[in-house]
Amino acid sequence: MERHMLERHEIETFLTLAEELHFGRTAERLRVTTGRISHVVKKLERRIGAPLFDRTSRVVRLTPIGRRLADDLAPLAAQMDEAVRRAVDAGRGVTGQLRVAFLGEWTAPILLKAVSLFAERHPDCEVDVHEVQLSNSRSSLLDGSIDLLIASYPFDGMACGPTLLTEERLLAVAAEHPLAREESVSLDVLAEHPVVQYPPVTSAAFKRDRTPEHTPSGRPVPKGPTGNTFSEMLSLVAMGKGVLPVGEHSRRYYPRPDVAYVPIRDAPPIERGLVWLETNTTARVREFVRAATDANHRTATPPTS
Repeated sequence: MERHMLERHEIETFLTLAEELHFGRTAERLRVTTGRISHVVKKLERRIGAPLFDRTSRVVRLTPIGRRLADDLAPLAAQMDEAVRRAVDAGRGVTGQLRVAFLGEWTAPILLKAVSLFAERHPDCEVDVHEVQLSNSRSSLLDGSIDLLIASYPFDGMACGPTLLTEERLLAVAAEHPLAREESVSLDVLAEHPVVQYPPVTSAAFKRDRTPEHTPSGRPVPKGPTGNTFSEMLSLVAMGKGVLPVGEHSRRYYPRPDVAYVPIRDAPPIERGLVWLETNTTARVREFVRAATDANHRTATPPTS
């Protein structure tokens, strides 16, 4: 069986010309002559058995076959580049810069412990710590503004590390709300009160977990107004616009005289940990996840006498 293997320089030449649609600019980007570009393209077309470009003295266009080849090759080339980058990172050791972020003040201490241990192990890698909001947590990972984020699970569409923080669930209600006098409530109570909603950009899986559409018994949960930040959501609760399931750390970090926190007796615990873009799984990211896991284990394990 004949194998149609392309060399790396052939793929790079073809994709660059497919993007530029100009032999001169392609040659300039690749730092070769236009004759070299023409030679590579003709060689590819002979191998494929069909024209990849329609070219005149004025215009260069992809043929349908050329367009399909470009669409198929582009993601493969990106994966190859990423694989090489990860290998280079591993070969050089953990150096450079790592940008980590926290979402919610209660996650900052565990992140800072991870930063401290990571810095001990990898002094040549600079770590920058940032705070993100509900509105930009996902976009900051996608656009590369941050490399890692400690956030609540589930966080769909991202790689997730081990659980670093577990907390019980509470229901935030207005201080004058009838539920504020209860020792605990069931998840089924969500069917009886509007639930304040997270902003649309929030992870869909997270919203299903935190503000479900149905109770465990199948009763529909009415939707309340949407807040843009957690503080804004708590203000909606305080105004009596709805209730909001939260983690137990909210009681410590967001104490308010106009909000009461009531335990939810039949809810599973909330889990938090590190999330990152799968394609950004570098040596730096892997080592930071390891440092965070080790730092958390040291904190959780009491010293032996």
